[in-house]
Amino acid sequence: MKAEITVDELKAQIGAEPLTSSWMLIDQSRIDQFADVTEDHQFIHIDEERARAEAPFGGTIAHGFLTLSVLSAFTMEVTPTLKGARMGINYGFDKIRFLSPVKSGSRVRAHFKTLEVTEKALTNILVKTEVTVEIENEARPALIAEWLGLTILDASMVT
Repeated sequence: MKAEITVDELKAQIGAEPLTSSWMLIDQSRIDQFADVTEDHQFIHIDEERARAEAPFGGTIAHGFLTLSVLSAFTMEVTPTLKGARMGINYGFDKIRFLSPVKSGSRVRAHFKTLEVTEKALTNILVKTEVTVEIENEARPALIAEWLGLTILDASMVT
């Protein structure tokens, strides 16, 4: 069961050591499925032979948005739930930078560091989190982002 914490406990985590997810394999099958869903079939993602011959990456790479989209799975794995939460809403990003390509067959994991916790209303808690996606055995991360999440608390649970 996922850990539950209070808003005050979350605020105490501001600037603390990041929470780290497990590794996830980004293989060609996942890349191909993402290409189909998003209708982004650029050769650098789906044509291994052409990508090796024409692109500077040595083969196919994941879409940047694929790397970004797996943040949802990573956050569900490692970040605690606020006590009394009715729902969490993706509120957007203040910053996203794609720093290194994720080559097909690579493993990635995410590091989550709480930057800000803002009580927008009695039941609305906005959290800004710095997320870094690490590529196994690579010096530079795939991406760094400042992600905003809005948690709606059950009004009956708020004191």
